[in-house]
Amino acid sequence: MIKIFTCRGRPDAEELADETINRVTIKAPEVAKEYVGDPALYFYGVAQKVYLESLRKRPPAVVPVEAARSDEIEQEFECLERCLERLSPSGRELVLEYYQNDKRAKIDHRKQLAQKLGIAQNALRLRAHRIRATLQQCVQECLQQSLPV
Repeated sequence: MIKIFTCRGRPDAEELADETINRVTIKAPEVAKEYVGDPALYFYGVAQKVYLESLRKRPPAVVPVEAARSDEIEQEFECLERCLERLSPSGRELVLEYYQNDKRAKIDHRKQLAQKLGIAQNALRLRAHRIRATLQQCVQECLQQSLPV
């Protein structure tokens, strides 16, 4: 039962299956005397009615794209973590600090980071860019190795 509702995209599949079973259980004594045929088909018919009622009562939940891709995203994060571990401690710290904050805070933070390292802001940008390129290459290779063949 649950599989039927899940395949139809219902996030509340277990509740709908319970409702179906409850209805069949209530009607079973009456229907058993006259019903001829496969009981599974009767269950399926009741499930169909419960499904249609659920569509009228509650609109189906829209699954965000991110949720649909959660396994892929998780794999990307695992690869990124592995690749970050391969960097030198100073390179890892630089890239993690470089990509912190947003908007004005990001600009101020990068200025402070360049001063802390004793380099120009342009040199900081170049270092961060090179490390990021290395990370992207590493993550792509990791993802290709992780793909099921």
